Amino acid sequence: MTEPVPVPSLPPPLPGDRPPGIQVRGVHAAYGRIEVLHGVDLTVAAGSVFALLGPNGGGKSTLLKVIGGQLRPTRGSVTIGDQPVGRRSVERLARTGLCSIPEGRGVFPNLTVRENLRMWTYRGHLSMRTVEERTYAAFPRLSERRKQLAGSMSGGEQQMLAISRALVTDPSVLLLDELSMGLAPLIVGELYELVAGLSGQGMTILLVEQFVSAALAVADRAAILVHGRIEQEGEPHRMAEAALGAYLSG
Repeated sequence: MTEPVPVPSLPPPLPGDRPPGIQVRGVHAAYGRIEVLHGVDLTVAAGSVFALLGPNGGGKSTLLKVIGGQLRPTRGSVTIGDQPVGRRSVERLARTGLCSIPEGRGVFPNLTVRENLRMWTYRGHLSMRTVEERTYAAFPRLSERRKQLAGSMSGGEQQMLAISRALVTDPSVLLLDELSMGLAPLIVGELYELVAGLSGQGMTILLVEQFVSAALAVADRAAILVHGRIEQEGEPHRMAEAALGAYLSG
């Protein structure tokens, strides 16, 4: 009996061979008869941080809802990795590696910190011990608040609790909407250090932010969305002045 011929292992794919983390093509979206997005094209490289900037009412949060499956586009397509979003439910998208932290944090205000953390165990069948260990290692302050109702904590502590969902579930794609809303600059800086760390672990992150300097400090690329259209896109150091102009005109 002849020995089987060993199959040579293939080298890992080069970064350029990976599909984009997020790809948006010709997306239109509306609320009733009012169209908010007018043909948006956007590509977020896998494992990168992409900052989406622009004035209020420009369509940034709407675009996140389309990518996250909460709002169906009227035209166009969205792909996460190599998977088309199509008509998949939010729950199914979460199981495929998408985590969304909405504006307003999305925690359960009438549950304690520990009870909120228990909710994270239902995705991926994580143990409560694992969830708590990862969360409290990143945010020791939450360990001190474990029996406190989430709704009674400070805005920064609530945002830490919200971000713990991404820490413990290891998503491939993270959508962040207004991470800095209502928070002191020092807390914003701490949270964005964590965002940079998540990206360093290979997570694809698309963030919507009004705090331009904080967002551009961690972004690999940025774009400005105004009146439902991408007006400019480029490297972060080239986008600060353009973003300021967009906010003033918006």
